Amino acid sequence: MTAVTHQPGPEADVSSASLSQPHDLESQDDGDVEAGGQSGYSGKRFALSPRMISDAILGSSDGLTVPFALTAGLSSLGDTRLVVLGGFAELIAGAISMGLGGFIGAKSEASSYRAAVASTQEMIRTSSSQTTAIVNSVFSAYGLPATAITDISHRLHESPEQLLDFLMRFHHQTPEPATSRPLISAITIAISYFIGGFVPLLPYLCVKRDKVLLALWWSIGTMVLALFAFGWTKTGVVSGWRGRRNIIDGIKGGVEMVVVGGFAAGAAVALVRAINHG
Repeated sequence: MTAVTHQPGPEADVSSASLSQPHDLESQDDGDVEAGGQSGYSGKRFALSPRMISDAILGSSDGLTVPFALTAGLSSLGDTRLVVLGGFAELIAGAISMGLGGFIGAKSEASSYRAAVASTQEMIRTSSSQTTAIVNSVFSAYGLPATAITDISHRLHESPEQLLDFLMRFHHQTPEPATSRPLISAITIAISYFIGGFVPLLPYLCVKRDKVLLALWWSIGTMVLALFAFGWTKTGVVSGWRGRRNIIDGIKGGVEMVVVGGFAAGAAVALVRAINHG
C-alpha cells in the first residue's frame, strides 16, 4: 500500500509566508500610509490648538467690526486725522481690554479645574460607592459585560491617581489646562484684535485729510474682503484646503463671516450716525 503524501500548494505557501512575516506587511502598510499611497492621504496634518483658533477668531472678528464702526462714525466729522487718532486709540485700548479678558477667563478656567480636582479627590476618599457608580455608568453605555465593568472598576480603585484621572476625563470631561494658557490666550486675542482692527483703518492713512468719504468707501471694501478672507482661512484651517467640499465650505465660511460681520458693523455705524445727527 503506497502512502500518499500531501504536497502543499501555492495557497499554503502564501499563507505560511504571510503568517511568518507579519512585520513586513505592517511596515509595508506604514510605508504606504506615510508615502500617501494611491489614496492620497498621508495620515498626518498640521493642526493648531482649537483654543488658540477660538481666541484668534474672537479677537479678529471683534477687531474687524468694532474699530470699523468707530472709524465710520468718526468719518462724519470730515477729517481723516481725527479718524486715525480715534481709531488707533480704540485699537490700543480694545486690544489691551480683550487681552486682559482672555487672561482672566483662562485663569478662571484653571481655578475651576483645581476646584473640580479637589472635590473629586474628596469624593474618592469618602464615597467609593459613588465613584463605582460613576465608573459603571461610563462603561455601561458601551454595552460591556457587567463582569468586565466590575473588573475595570476594581483596578481603577486600586490606584487613586488613575481613578482621579479617569473621573476628570470621563465624568467631568475637563482636561487639565496648560500653565501657559492664560498668557497665550491674552497675547493671541490682543494681537488678533489689533491686526483685525488695523485693516479697516488703513485706507484713512492713504488719503488726504479732506477725502474722508473716499476713505470710508475704501474702508468698507477692505473690510468686506478681509471678512471673507478671514472666514475662508478659518474654515480652511479647521477643515482643510483641498477637495471640492472643503473649497465650498471655505466659500460658505467667507460669505457667512461677511454677512455676520457686515450686519454687526452696519448696525453700529447706523447707531453712531443716528446719535451724531440726533
